[in-house]
Formats: sequence, C-alpha cells, structure tokens
Amino acid sequence: MRLALIFALLAPTGMVAAQPAPPLQPVVEAILAQGPAGTRYGVMVTTLEGESLLAINPDGRFIPASNTKLFVTAAAFSNLSALEAAATGTGVRLEPAGPGVVDVVLQGRGESQLSSAPDCTTACLQTLADAVAANTRRVRHVVGDDSWFPAERWGPGMSWNNIQTDSGTGISALTLDDNEIAATVTPGAIGSTPVVATSAYYRIDNRLLTVAGDGEAIVDERAPNSDVVRLTGTIGVAAKPATLRFGVDDPADHAAWRLRELLRARGVVVSGGIATRHRPLMPYDDPAIRGSAPPPRPPLPDMLASLPAPDLVTDLKIINKKSQNLYSDLMLRRMARLAGSGSIADGMAALRAMTGAAGLPADSFTFADGSGMSSYNRITPRAATRLLIWAAQQPWGQAWRDTLPIAGVDGTLRNRFKTSSLQGKLLAKTGSLNATRALSGYLVTKSGRTLAFSAIANDMPDGADARATAVVDKALVAIAEAL
Repeated sequence: MRLALIFALLAPTGMVAAQPAPPLQPVVEAILAQGPAGTRYGVMVTTLEGESLLAINPDGRFIPASNTKLFVTAAAFSNLSALEAAATGTGVRLEPAGPGVVDVVLQGRGESQLSSAPDCTTACLQTLADAVAANTRRVRHVVGDDSWFPAERWGPGMSWNNIQTDSGTGISALTLDDNEIAATVTPGAIGSTPVVATSAYYRIDNRLLTVAGDGEAIVDERAPNSDVVRLTGTIGVAAKPATLRFGVDDPADHAAWRLRELLRARGVVVSGGIATRHRPLMPYDDPAIRGSAPPPRPPLPDMLASLPAPDLVTDLKIINKKSQNLYSDLMLRRMARLAGSGSIADGMAALRAMTGAAGLPADSFTFADGSGMSSYNRITPRAATRLLIWAAQQPWGQAWRDTLPIAGVDGTLRNRFKTSSLQGKLLAKTGSLNATRALSGYLVTKSGRTLAFSAIANDMPDGADARATAVVDKALVAIAEAL
C-alpha cells in the first residue's frame, strides 16, 4: 500500500488552515490523564506551514528513544550524494607476514549488510572467502580490521544491560550478520535439558529445564566482553523452538572468526589465529578539540577483492521501518567520515549542521548516539515538528517519508491504529526505551489536511508502557477526527 496520493498533500498549498475547535486541547489533555499516573507527556501538532494547532509541554525536554533516527536519517538524506560517492564495500587482502607467509586482512568500511548466511545473495562474506581460496591455500592469521572508524563500540549513555542484546550490539566498521548471533532452543522430554543450537563463537552455559506445557521463561545473561552465555529458566515440552539473539561486543573479532571458518571449509589451511586491528580514539577525533581541519587519512591499501558499495537508501529504509539500531549508528559514523575521522563527535557535528539548516534551536535537542539507545538523548516536541516541516520542503522529502512506518500497515506501526481512522493515514517514527514511548511524523485528518506531530511520553511507572502508548494513540485519533 502506498501513500503517494495522501502525502502529495505534504507540499504547502497556500490554503488557509482552519483553526482547531476550541475544546480540542482540553479533550486531548483529558485523554492523556487516563494514562499511568506520573507520566510526563509532550505533544505538538502543526500545519506544514508551521502554525501551531495543539501544544502540550512543547518545549519540555524528553528522552526520544528511536525518534533519534528521524534526525539521523534526515541528515543522511541531506548528505546522500556525498555519502554515496564515498561509499565502498568490505574488502579483503593478503598481507605479507614473512618469507612465504601471508595474513588475510578483512577490511571493514562501514558496510551494514555484510552477511555470511547460507542463503546470502548480496554483500556475502563467502565471496571474499572464495577470492582468498583462489589465490592461496595456506595463510597464517585472519585479521579483522575495523579502523575505518575509531574504536567507539557504544555511544555514551548506553545501558550496560542492553549491551548483551541484539538491540545494543557493538558498533564497528567491520559488521557481519547485524553483529548478532542467533540460538535456537528446542525442548526435550519433561525434566531434561533442552537442546541449544548456535554458533560456536559463544560458549553456552545451558541451565534450562524442560517442563510441562507450551510456555517459555528463558533468561539469557552475558557479561560485557565475555564469551559465555548463561541460559536459565524453562521451556514447555509442547512449546515451539525458541529463538534467542545475542549481541557481539567485538564485531571485528567475530567477523575474522567467521571468515576463518569459511576459509577452512574451502580447504585453506589457517596456521595462526584470529587478530583484530582497532583505531584508538584520539583527541583529534573531536572537532571541538582539533578545530575545523580533519586529520589526514592514510591511503586505502589495495584489495584482493572488494564487495560492491552498499545501497544506502535501502539502509535508511531499514533504519526507520524496522528501527534498526546498528544501521543507524553506522549511518551516523558514515556521515562523520565525510568531514572528519568517523567518530561519534564528528557525527554529532553532522547532526548539528543539519539541525542548524532546519532552524532548530541548539537547546531543543541533545544527542549522544545515532540509534536512540542512549539515555542522554533529549528532544522537544517542537524540535521534532520543526524537523518534520523542514524535511517536507526538501527535494528528498518524499524519499525520506517513504522510509517511515505506515500506521496499521508496515514496520514498527504495523499493529498500531488498526481499524482506526488513522490506519494508512499516519506515517511516523516510533521510539521505545525504558519508561519512554515516542511517536513523531505526519498524519492526515478527517478533513484531509496533512499535519506534522510529535507525541512523547516519559517517566511512566514500571510495566505501564503499553497504557501510555494506548492513550497517546487515542489522543492522536481524536486530534485527526477533530481537525
């Protein structure tokens, strides 16, 4: 389903916008009051010309969660030509390591979709393994090189408990299989230990128990930088196999390990081990310290084989439709390399350049990462709506809007607003973090107008996130039906 006709209305038409009905604000406030006690809400609704139609705490600073991705992807679209010109795929080279000895170096370049899956068809690590096997039958070490970006695997404010999950996996210029490892848990007989099938990269401490029934209560725990995953809890004898996903702390190490497996499967003798090359974060990686001139970059070594440059628009669609954290952080680092070293600080400078062009006050946002996983991030609803208005006026505005989830149809909104008047008539980015729910985008009202909106809930009690989401959705439907 496409919203081309609906969102053709996004361009300013010159039509005089009708004023909201006088009781709208108290109606919305009454709906929000039905939510969890203590929840803090911020709501802003405007025309695409910037006229405010509803404002509830519009200048409050809220944790935006994945609404951060709106800003990152808008900045990427505004720099898309330069990003595409600079894009290069992952490569591999043979590096002399002594008389008659070579190391294999896998060089990451910020590619997000490198895959080693058996059914891989594009950006396949197998292609690079084939190139090595065609040139040599014996190597020493397999080296994962992610020095394309400085070694900053997580943004400031990332919660330690998220690091072990696929939502908080390490950020690296050498990314493979989304920097996550899947495991399948299959129940056995009642009283027995279920079978866990997974990669050998992690060691599994399996303390699970098969019990009666068809439910599951599985807890997976892994300390940061540990290779041991402890599984505790139960799975029902009649339950379907459960899939677990673990984050990877050192993606370059994992990618080199996986390449070694593929080389051995092709008959290449690997006599050494796995090594990594990281680039330490230095003071000159911060533009506030080094000034305007980025540090010089060494020339890129010649590669034995390289994969094609990635399709960045596909990445941007995955970022917003699926709320893919890793891809968004990688896109921030890609922008950081355009004028700097690829550091988080350079990425923040790229975001500030975009927000400056959009006319956002500097005190209306704070970002510490590109995904929204940082608890340090803040935005105001007014800043979000200003961004939406500005983006709608850009030449790339329609392409950017096409990356947003559609209410009741796809992405992270596929199960929201179903059967409501906003099904298929709302495009927005979701956001979800501890005690945070955010939704910002565009909606079409009952009268046919397209409006920009931002609705954020923070500080709800434990376990009350769903209630806060429900009242926000109810409020947005009421707004759409009243205007």
